[in-house]
Amino acid sequence: MMTNKSVGKSRAFIAWALITGVAVAVTFVRHDATAAQAPVELGSAAPFGVLAATTVTSTGDTTIDGDLGVSPGNTVTGAPTVNGMLHLNDPIAAQAQADLLSAYNDAAGRTFGAVLVTGNLGGRTLLPGLYKSTSSLEISSGNLTLDALGDPNAVWIFQMASTLVTTVGRQVILSGGAQAANVFWQVGSSATIGGSSVFKGTIMASESITMATAGTVLGGRVLAMHGAVALDANSISIPNTGTASVILVSSAGVTGPFTDASGQSLDLETRTITVPMSGSTRFYRLRAGIALTIESITISGGNVVITYY
Repeated sequence: MMTNKSVGKSRAFIAWALITGVAVAVTFVRHDATAAQAPVELGSAAPFGVLAATTVTSTGDTTIDGDLGVSPGNTVTGAPTVNGMLHLNDPIAAQAQADLLSAYNDAAGRTFGAVLVTGNLGGRTLLPGLYKSTSSLEISSGNLTLDALGDPNAVWIFQMASTLVTTVGRQVILSGGAQAANVFWQVGSSATIGGSSVFKGTIMASESITMATAGTVLGGRVLAMHGAVALDANSISIPNTGTASVILVSSAGVTGPFTDASGQSLDLETRTITVPMSGSTRFYRLRAGIALTIESITISGGNVVITYY
C-alpha cells in the first residue's frame, strides 16, 4: 500500500500550527488578565516640571528641576528658580500643551482592567493598574503606598471625574521598585496638594493645580490644560526615567523659536547626537524628560556632533 508522504507532512505541519496558535492565544489571555498598563506618552510635555494654560504664580522659595511653560497665556508671577528652560507662549509651550491634551485623553480613555475606587485613598497599598473614580479622590486619612512588587516598569493610572486633594503632610510612597515616572493622575477638574506633602507622579489636570506652602515636594510634574498653576515654596523635580528619549532642537536665533533638528541621530550609550551641518549659524538645545546639559559640540565629516550629560 502506497502512502503519500507529502500529504503526511502537510498534515503534521497544520497540526503543529494549530497547537502553536492555541498556545499563543492562551498566552495573550493570561497577559491581559494582569491588567498591566502602558505608560502615558507625554511627548514634548515630558521636560516640563510645570505647565499652565493661563499663568503660573510663585511665592516663597520654589525650585523647579525641569522646564516651566505657559500657553496660551504668557505670565509668571514671582521668581521661582527654574533649572531648565522658560517657555512663555512660544511654539514649544504650545506644542507641549497640544501633547498634554493627547496624553490627558489617553489616560482618561483607558478602560481595560479598571478598578473602581471612591473617596479617600489614604492608608491603602495599591498594586500597579488602572484606578477609576466617577467623582473625586483624596489622600487624607494616611499615606498612599504604591507597591510595584519588584517591577520597575509597573504603571499606575488614576482617573477621576472631579478633584484631587491631599491634606497636610500626606505622602505618596513608592515601594517595591515603583518609579514616579510611571505614575499618572488624570484629574477631571482641579488638584490641590496640601502643605508639607510628598507627592509622586505626573498630575494632568483639566483646570488648575495648587501646590500648598510649607515645603511640599513633588517628584513628577504639574500640568494644567486650561487653568493656572499656583506654587508656594515647593520643590518640583521631573522623574528620572533612566532611558528617556533625547531630542535636539535648533534655532537661527538664541531666543528661538526652536524646532526639532532635521536628520538627527541619537546614541544613548555614548550620549551623543549627530546632525548634518545646516550651512548657517544654529543654536542648539536638548529636550528630554530629565535635566541634561550639552558638554561639547564638534564638527566631524560634515556633521555636528553634540555630547551631553
